[in-house]
Amino acid sequence: MTKSIIITHSYHHRNTQKIAAAIAAIMDATLVEIKEDLTLNLDEYELFGFGAGIDGGKHYPEMLAYVTTFPSVQNKKAFIFSTSATFSEKRMPGEHKALRDLLQAKGFVIVGEFGCKGFTTRSIFNWVGGANKGHPNVDDLINAERFAERIKLD
Repeated sequence: MTKSIIITHSYHHRNTQKIAAAIAAIMDATLVEIKEDLTLNLDEYELFGFGAGIDGGKHYPEMLAYVTTFPSVQNKKAFIFSTSATFSEKRMPGEHKALRDLLQAKGFVIVGEFGCKGFTTRSIFNWVGGANKGHPNVDDLINAERFAERIKLD
């Protein structure tokens, strides 16, 4: 089986962490958070997942900053995922663009992207008790597992 790693930044309500765990279980992937002191040997892995929440129309700045520290690679496979208070399939490609561009500039080949709604109490949503209560929900987790099945390497 291919050695896979999923790198996340999930802190608000741990929405992205829930999706990451569902994907990791299907792929039997190592799951790490960028807030840890990560020293990765990129040669150990064949498939990389990168996931964080969306804020201001792109992945959290901590994820983008972390990816800039990666050395260049040659044709390593990667996937991107996110959770967002305002998720829509139509907007996801634009919201993933900054991370996608960084990864591709480093030499990664993007093999898939996934996104779903996430519960939030940030900003204006706090005034109404939050948005997307219960998300990611069971259906979101099942969809994340299906995504993982499609892109995992054997």
